[in-house]
Amino acid sequence: MSQSTSDDPRIVMTLDAGGTNFIFSAIQSNQEMVEPIHKPATPEDLQQILDVIVQGFEEVTNQLSAPVSAISFAFPGPANYPQGIIGDLPNFKAFKGGVALGPMLEDHFGIPVYINNDGNLFAYGEALTGYLPHLNKRLKEAGSLKQFNSLIGFTLGTGFGAGIVVDNQMLVGNNSSGAEIHNTLNPWNSAWNAEESVSTRAIQRVYAEEAGIEVNCTLMPKDIYAIAKGNLQGNAQAAIESFVRFGKSLGNSIANSISLIDALVVLGGGITAAWDLFAPALFEEINKKYIDYRGNRFSRLSYKVYNLEDSSDFEQFAKGKLREIKVPGSGRRIVYDDLPANGIGLSMLGASKSIALGAYAFALKQLDNI
Repeated sequence: MSQSTSDDPRIVMTLDAGGTNFIFSAIQSNQEMVEPIHKPATPEDLQQILDVIVQGFEEVTNQLSAPVSAISFAFPGPANYPQGIIGDLPNFKAFKGGVALGPMLEDHFGIPVYINNDGNLFAYGEALTGYLPHLNKRLKEAGSLKQFNSLIGFTLGTGFGAGIVVDNQMLVGNNSSGAEIHNTLNPWNSAWNAEESVSTRAIQRVYAEEAGIEVNCTLMPKDIYAIAKGNLQGNAQAAIESFVRFGKSLGNSIANSISLIDALVVLGGGITAAWDLFAPALFEEINKKYIDYRGNRFSRLSYKVYNLEDSSDFEQFAKGKLREIKVPGSGRRIVYDDLPANGIGLSMLGASKSIALGAYAFALKQLDNI
């Protein structure tokens, strides 16, 4: 990009397309230009979905006094994102057979349209304007030698999503499937994918199993959290266990991810509100020991992963382990941090805003490459 997104005058319309809600907005210089417009999703009716999307962007356009440079938004996959084609979506059955959503919007509005995965755009927004620059500033102010340039963002809600950003570059992949974390293996049941234990339905299922009742899909994670805290009637122990299982499953997925991509982790989505219940199990899983066939114990990862939401953990993380050594053949000395470490924190912007800012930054980058 030719300049920072924080002072770029171009306006981009955005959309966060969830399974139940569509949220439309417009961004200029990293600031929302309109009050976000919410419209219900209709996963079974293609024409109604297309009409709602067009109407949503038209309503945003009508509130703007300056021209729009592009449309950029998140939409679930599988998809051919570079061509703007949405494929056979399990949660949007109306798209069966593939729909050229991007080209349709380009024809209607006469401006470029960019679509990407919500996990990718969440991570991109957090890497460029959210958690990553905030953490690096915080570390610098604490006198730490640490600075980070890579991030994996995980979205926790109805489903389980992820995005990877390395050196400000979003990993898209050969098939627009660069961070399909939900399709990784499940530690509890090898026949399941990871999302079956890291999602709203996972918390609902485990609560029902532990409480000895039928699964109640109207009982949302916030309700089960309230039960765990004693603020709503129900089986508190079953509610607590549902978040412990969630934390262990999420920790397993995070550990597998960061063992391949040495990066910080930021979590977003509604379920992060239950951080205090699932975080202990998450970190126990990530930092656990492995045992080989001889009984020898060794760390799961090559570094410790810190809870950056905990002040004492952050202090240790920032302080590191400074070491001073001589350069062979000269009198020069070098000070470096000898503590390999990564950390996990929570989005301060919220998933929806991070996705919008990621979509904005992605559009500006694409426009600069035209």
